[in-house]
Order: sequence, then structure tokens, then C-alpha cells
Amino acid sequence: MIKDVRNLFGKKRQRQKPDAVVQKLMDIVGENEVLYLKEDLISYECDGYTMSKGMPKAVVFVKSTKQVTDVVKCLNKEETPYIARGAGTGLSGGATPLGGEVLISLVKMKKMLHLDLENRKAVVEPGFINLKLTQSISDKGYYYAPDPSSQYTCTIGGNVAENSGGAHCLKYGVTTNHILGLEIVLPSGEVIELGEEGVPDRPGYDLLGLLTGSEGTLGIVTKITVKVLKNPEGKKTVLAYFDEIDDASKAVSEIIAAGIIPAALEMMDSIAIEGVESAAYPVGHPRDIAAFLLIEVDGIAAGIEDQIDEILTVCKNNNVREVKVAKDEAERGLWWANRKMGFGAMGAISPDYLVQDGVIPRTRLPEVLTKIAEISKKYELRIANIFHAGDGNLHPLILYDASIPGESERASKAGSECLKACADVGGSITGEHGVGIEKSAEMRFIFSDEEIAAQTDIRAVFNPKNLLNPGKLFPQPGRCAEVKKELVKA
Repeated sequence: MIKDVRNLFGKKRQRQKPDAVVQKLMDIVGENEVLYLKEDLISYECDGYTMSKGMPKAVVFVKSTKQVTDVVKCLNKEETPYIARGAGTGLSGGATPLGGEVLISLVKMKKMLHLDLENRKAVVEPGFINLKLTQSISDKGYYYAPDPSSQYTCTIGGNVAENSGGAHCLKYGVTTNHILGLEIVLPSGEVIELGEEGVPDRPGYDLLGLLTGSEGTLGIVTKITVKVLKNPEGKKTVLAYFDEIDDASKAVSEIIAAGIIPAALEMMDSIAIEGVESAAYPVGHPRDIAAFLLIEVDGIAAGIEDQIDEILTVCKNNNVREVKVAKDEAERGLWWANRKMGFGAMGAISPDYLVQDGVIPRTRLPEVLTKIAEISKKYELRIANIFHAGDGNLHPLILYDASIPGESERASKAGSECLKACADVGGSITGEHGVGIEKSAEMRFIFSDEEIAAQTDIRAVFNPKNLLNPGKLFPQPGRCAEVKKELVKA
């Protein structure tokens, strides 16, 4: 019986012929490198932002810059829109089809092309996994600094598109601070190289900076030259428990004010702690605390202990309940695994969750966290807070159940209000997750119509037909603008 079902399924698949565009793509990359059947495409209807979904026309797996160029030229000629896609871990819908686009998957372009430790740089293809770079060079005493929570699976090409950050971006910066050069396929099919290996600050316009963080709307990255760093001589990690979020927030500002720039300064509140303690890497955090800080300092070994002593003093002056220093690398690793699990751990306490990504001045942390608590009560949805406290990059996680009518809509509205709260104190609507579909309307919170028009004019220079990743990053006319006008007035 099973054999009969398989035969029937196979015959059904065989009867579905590719259309002319799909056939041309197969001629470029090979029949086995193109998906076009609905049952194969469902996995590609969204990225890590699941509140918006769309069905692509096809998925094309490319293995070289030449294939990317040929595919782009073909799709331009056919006037078919297309999207570059990495691992699909994005959290704002940047790689989500609106319907009918061809996805150009870069996951098979996953080689390290060149390693030059003498000059501290590496050249990788866009599908190279973030964490794999550090793993490839750690035995030689080097690492790659940008470390988003999804670093186990996210690709460096995707990191470039979103200008990804991570827990250690407070001291070491985000992706753009570690990019020396890019090879780009423009929407015209032309291949250009930006930057020069080892000389990122050449005279002229900073096109390298412009492309990094452009969310795949200006070109497709096919080769990346990145900085690699020498492992720090010393490293210490502190965990501090607080009974009041205000005390933890004040400690964050006072640590920076003391002249210490930690490699990382992270905060989790009680709901977030409930999640991570219910997931794969529990640490034994007290369930009754309001928040904890995870603080890491690194650098020359001789100065580490002095910084740790100063951090302990600041925490004690701000009513810390308990503060401890990791006794060894195993304990430090567990603390970080617990933190890195933060987003995914929300699945242990909620059927669905929406991750937000706003930025504020860190001195406004108490005020904005209070506002987020008010938003939580207003929409009757729990909001967990996991964030990079040192640089004010907030990640409110709105917990909801999509199976309950109206909850998804309430979660979306709550998320938008959280971003409005960030914008109102002089912050931004995104720090590292990008705008994509999710926050395109919220761009009006921080940009005027004239400023948005200036940015879309730049897009038109690179992407005049708007075939590359259309409908992303900027507000669309109609519904989104009208919805957000109500919030702007509120």
C-alpha cells in the first residue's frame, strides 16, 4: 500500500511541468538545483518572522558568482522579481516572498576561499556559517567577533544583508565594522568589487558601508572579506541577580560611566528567565528575581581583575541580591549557552512569540522598560525582555497564541507600540534584525517622507526596476501607512 501511494505521489509530481521561466533557470544551474513544486516550496514561505508568509515561484540553488549573474540576467529579461536568501534565520521577513518571486539560495556557496592570519583577514562565500569561521581558526588563536544568537546556523552573507550584531557588539561593533571587502552582483547582472583587501577606508563614497545592511535590496553578495581578531589574553564573566529591574538598569549605566567597556553586557527579565530555565540549558537562575545581568570583560590579562572588582562594586551599590564570577570556562560556557538560547526558549512557555528589536539611549532603560510593561497590560500579552543592555538594543518578545482569534493582531500592535516607545526617546526601530516586511511601516516613526524618498532614490540607482527584493525596507503606499498614522498620533 505504501509503495502504491509513493508511486501515485511520484506520478503526480512528474505531471507538473516547469513553466518557461523555471525551465530557463534549470538550463543555467541544472534540473536538480531548482525547486518549483508547491510541496517543495512551503519551507521557503517565510524566514524567522512567521507572521507574514508568501509562496515563491521557485527556489534556485547557485554555486558560483557566474551562476548568480546568469540567473539575475535571466530574471531581469523575464521581468520576474527575485530575492537572495541565506539560512532563513532573519527575524523581520527580509527573505520572505510577497508572492511569485524566485528565491536565489546561496547556501551552497559555503567555502572559505582564503585565510590570511598574518594580515588578520579571511575571504568567504556568502553561505559560510558564522560560527564555523571562529571554529575554523580558534585552534590558531583567532576568532570572528560578530556573534548573533543564531550564529550556529546563520550565514555571513545574511549577516552582511542585515548588518547583524550580537552579544559582543558593545565592544567590538556590528558586522559593518568587520567587513573589508565585498563582491556584489548588481540587479543588472554586473559584478563589482567594493573595498580593497586590508584597505577598507579608501577615498570616495563609502559604498561598502552602504551595501552592508541594505537588506538585499541593492545587490547580491557573492564574496566577503572579513577581519578576524586575535583571541583576548584574558576573559572574565560575571552573573548578577537583581530584585528590581530599575536597579539592574542603573547598574548598566554606572558600569559604562566607570570607564569600563565590557565585551558584553546582557540583561534578562523574569519572564525571559522562566523561558531559558525551561529549555535546553538551564543554569539554576532564581525564579523570583526581577532580572539578571551577564557581564563579560576581556583584554590584557593584567587589567581584568581590576575591572571585575569595579563591576562587583557597582552591582553591590545598586542592591544586587547575588553576584558571582564564572569559576571556569565550563561554567562561563553554560551561562552563554543559556543566554544564546533566549529567543528559542520562549517556545517552552508560549505557543508563539514575536521578537522585536528597538534601540534606545541606555540611560532611558528604566523609562522604556516601564512603558513596555504598560503595553503588556494594555494588550493582555506577556512580554519577555532579553537584550543587549550595554548598547541599549532591546528585544521585547511578545508571547501569544496564534490559534486564539485576534491574538496575532494584538501581538503585532503591541510590537509596533514597543518600537514607538523606542523612537519617542530618540532611539531606533531596529538595531540588528533589520526592517524587512515587519517594520517597513514603522520607518515613519524615525524618518520623514523626504528622508524615505531620498533612500528609495538610492535604491533606484542600484535597483531601477525594483525586481530585487521588492516591497521590503520602506513603507508601502496604502494600508501600512494608514495603520501607522494612528500610532503616530497616539
